Amino acid sequence: MGQNEQDVSHAMNAQTKTVTIRSFWMDETEITNAEYRQFVYWVRDSIARRMLGDQFEEFLITEDALGNEIDPPFLNWDTELDWTQPDYAEILEEMYYPEKERFFRRKELDTRKLEYEYEWVDLLQAAKRSNRYNFETKQYEGSVYDAKGELNDITDRSSFIMKDRVLVYPDTLCWIADFTYSFNEPWTQMYFWHPGFDNYPIVGVSWKQATAFCIWRTNLLNNYQQADHQPLVMDYRLPTEAEWEYASRGGIDQGIYPWGGYYTRNDRGCFLANFKPLRGRYADDGGATTMMICSYAPNDYGLYDMAGNVAEWTSSAYDESSYSYTHDFNPTYKYNARPDEHHVMKRKVTRGGSWKDIGYFLQCGTRSYEYQDSAKSFIGFRCVRDYIGE
Repeated sequence: MGQNEQDVSHAMNAQTKTVTIRSFWMDETEITNAEYRQFVYWVRDSIARRMLGDQFEEFLITEDALGNEIDPPFLNWDTELDWTQPDYAEILEEMYYPEKERFFRRKELDTRKLEYEYEWVDLLQAAKRSNRYNFETKQYEGSVYDAKGELNDITDRSSFIMKDRVLVYPDTLCWIADFTYSFNEPWTQMYFWHPGFDNYPIVGVSWKQATAFCIWRTNLLNNYQQADHQPLVMDYRLPTEAEWEYASRGGIDQGIYPWGGYYTRNDRGCFLANFKPLRGRYADDGGATTMMICSYAPNDYGLYDMAGNVAEWTSSAYDESSYSYTHDFNPTYKYNARPDEHHVMKRKVTRGGSWKDIGYFLQCGTRSYEYQDSAKSFIGFRCVRDYIGE
């Protein structure tokens, strides 16, 4: 991995090295608006069902098959949710914008209330020898940072289970905020929800939102598998930087771009990706901003848009010198930044370049970064899943 061409930026942050990557599955395309909306709608409906469950017990499952009490209860997704039913509508009224915030009296969902609570096991802290369970004293002796950045003594296994909340609705205003003196209001108003953009890559999601989506997607599939008496699947997650680069190369050794050539055009003079060519003539490659997924040919692994369209989040934290000290077996640099830490510690690697980037950022070996709590109009993501076996 690393650069195969001149280091145009003279950053010297991607030295060439030989590494080994274990097998994994990767999404053919970036996550689309339609796919991400499923996540948003699920969060919306789960909040509504929880609110209705306080007065209508049919929205909750309080007992298991053996009659044992479930605390806290599960949501009952089999009960039909009719938002217009008078008794339900009165309870769900607080999910909408108050009257003084409505535009032309439109009754719209208050997206500020769409929070997703999720959890994960912090294996990095659990793996520290000082935090291991002592079989002689029958207790833990270390301490861990929780998701809020507070240092707590380890009491039991639950100390390694991190819990956090994140707003799931994408930052649609990023189209305006990212560019000064530029008219991008139409994308802000329509890009995420309009059916015409269903198969366009989702943008305006932070690294934390992308991570939360992966956890939700894992639970959604595992719940389906359990209901069908099938084994659980490996977790969906963001790819590591090394995994992303391996997938981008498509099996072509020393390939500069995912298609393997030295140039951004084919032999007919057509551009091979969606980026910023020719000093700002954005539309010369077929699209002015983002384009529908699969608009260009895939690489030799069958993966679309590994260069251009939108840059993609990875799970790896960014450090200029990480290539020098990461392992050569499944290399990655992970750092779970606490909320109170300096913003430099919150940088995450992005790869692939986007519709607004020049050709240099489309190269397989070029790396960049963005802050984990920021949302941009040119960054999306795709998921990977570990392959069981080799």
